[in-house]
Amino acid sequence: MKITRLGWTSYAIAIVTIVLDQISKAWILSYLGELPGANMPLLGPLQLTLVHNQGMSFGLFRGSEFSRWMLTLFSAAVVVGLTVWARKATRGLMAAGLGLIIGGAFGNNLIDRIRFGHVIDFIDVSRLHFPWVFNVADSAISVGVALLLLDSFLSEENKLSHPNGKGL
Repeated sequence: MKITRLGWTSYAIAIVTIVLDQISKAWILSYLGELPGANMPLLGPLQLTLVHNQGMSFGLFRGSEFSRWMLTLFSAAVVVGLTVWARKATRGLMAAGLGLIIGGAFGNNLIDRIRFGHVIDFIDVSRLHFPWVFNVADSAISVGVALLLLDSFLSEENKLSHPNGKGL
């Protein structure tokens, strides 16, 4: 099947996301060491706190080798599905959102779980009453989902305002 120009853009965004995520984790491990709980205040409410997240989002399903590999396999299936979807991307927001989600899922849930057995989290804004520590890949996934929702809303909006198909 042919890959659209925006599909290639989506793949490029995924690769950049993976690289940034892995570079940031390598840096944090070299800076804070590998001992969970190591902490360094930065600016205002932002601090770096090393966390080994063995579960999925918000620490769910943590603790066993079985759940580690099930999460890894599930993530691989999601990445494959989104990669197939991205091949057909026709709108910029869709391409960007898919690229961010693919890159974030690949970096967090495949590379980290296979390499370390857990996900490396380190961005801590708990002083703002946000209880979870996260990383670049988590941020990419969240922004990617928001972009897909925005794309869906805007494309539906366009269909409603141009029912004869002559719109954006």
